[in-house]
Amino acid sequence: MEPEAPFRGQVFTVTAITLAVKQTLEGVFRDIFVEGEISNLREAASGHVYFDLKDREALLSAVMFKWDARKFTGELQEGLQVRVWGSLSCYAKQGRYQIVVKTVEALAKGNLYLEFEKLKKKLEAEGLFAPEHKKPIPAYPQRIGVVTSPTGAAVRDILSVLKRRSPHLEILIAPVLVQGDEAAPQIAQAIADLNRFKPALDVLLVGRGGGSIEDLWAFNEEAVARAIFKSKIPVISCVGHEVDFTIADFVADLRAPTPSAAAELVVKNSQNTQDYIKQLQKRLLQSVSLFYERAKRRYDLCANSRVFVHPETITQSKEQDLDELNARLENAWKEKLNNFSHRFKLAQGQLAALGPQAVLKRGYSITRKQDGSVISRVHQTAPGETVYIQVKDGMIHTTVK
Repeated sequence: MEPEAPFRGQVFTVTAITLAVKQTLEGVFRDIFVEGEISNLREAASGHVYFDLKDREALLSAVMFKWDARKFTGELQEGLQVRVWGSLSCYAKQGRYQIVVKTVEALAKGNLYLEFEKLKKKLEAEGLFAPEHKKPIPAYPQRIGVVTSPTGAAVRDILSVLKRRSPHLEILIAPVLVQGDEAAPQIAQAIADLNRFKPALDVLLVGRGGGSIEDLWAFNEEAVARAIFKSKIPVISCVGHEVDFTIADFVADLRAPTPSAAAELVVKNSQNTQDYIKQLQKRLLQSVSLFYERAKRRYDLCANSRVFVHPETITQSKEQDLDELNARLENAWKEKLNNFSHRFKLAQGQLAALGPQAVLKRGYSITRKQDGSVISRVHQTAPGETVYIQVKDGMIHTTVK
C-alpha cells in the first residue's frame, strides 16, 4: 500500500515549492557533519569558497562564506578528504540544495588524488615523461587531428581559432566521450586510429573543456597516457583550464593550458609567417610608391625644364660655340700664315744677301768655261780659249791671250 501523499493534485508555483524544500532541509539538517572528498574547488572574487563533496556514489554542493573561510587555517585543495560542519540549505535561484559549511577538518588525501599520484610516479619511472621522448611540433602543419567530444565547447573553440587563423588547414575530428567509464578507452582508441590514418596527420590535439577532477579523470587513465606515448604523430594535450593538470599533460609532446590555446600554438608559426609576408607586402608597396613619387618628380622636373620647353636653345648655344671656334681657327691660321710669310721673307733676304747676284752687284764677276764650270785659277785656262764673264747686267764673251 502506497504512503499517503498529502499534497497530491495540489498546484504549486516554482517559488513556493522551492521555499518549501528550503524550509524542510534547513529545519531537519541543521548542524550536521558530512565527510567527503573535495572536488571542483574554486574561490569567487567575493572571497566565498565553492566546492563539491563527493564519495563513490554521490556528490553534494558546498559553499563556505568568506567570514567562515577566513577562520580556516589550513589549505583546501582538490582531492582532500575532509569532515565539514554546517547546515543544509537550498539556493532558490538555481533550485540546488547545498551545505553551508562553517568549519572544515582535513582528514587525508582523497582516493582520486592518491590514484593520480600513484600512476604519475609509475609512468615517470618508466620514462614516459622524459624530455628525450618528446616529438617536435611541426612548424607549418597542414592536416590536424582533434580527439575530443563533438558537442563540447572545446571543439568549437578549436575550430573557431583554426578557421580564423588558418582557414586552409585540413581538420579531422575523432568524436569521443570525454568523461565517464567509457571515455578513456575511446580516447586511447581514437589516438591509435588517427595514427593509422592515410595520408598521415601532422599533429594531434587531445583534450576537453574544464571541469572537476572527476570530469577530467579520463585523461588521468593509464590507457590514454600509453596511447599518447605510443603515438608517432606529435600530440598536444589541452585538458581543462590553465590550472588543471592531468597525466596526459605530462606524457604529451606539448601541453596547452586550454583547447583554444592549443589551436593558437598549432598555427602560431603560420600566423607569424603570414604577418611577416603582410609586412613585406606593405614595405614593397611603400617602396613602389616612393619610387613612383621620385620618378614622377624627376619627370615633372625634366618636362618643365627649359630644354624640353624650348629645345632650340640647345642648338642655338652650340651654333654660337661653333661660330666662335671657327673665328678662333681663322685668326689662328692667319696669324700662323703671317708668321710663316715673315720668316720666309727674312730667309729670302738672307739668301739674296749671300747669293752670287749680290756679289755681282758690288762689282765682282764670275768667269766660266763653255761647260759652265767656274774658273777660279789662271792655270784652268789656255791661250785662245773662249771664256764667259758674268757681270751684274749680262754676260761677256772673251778670248784668253
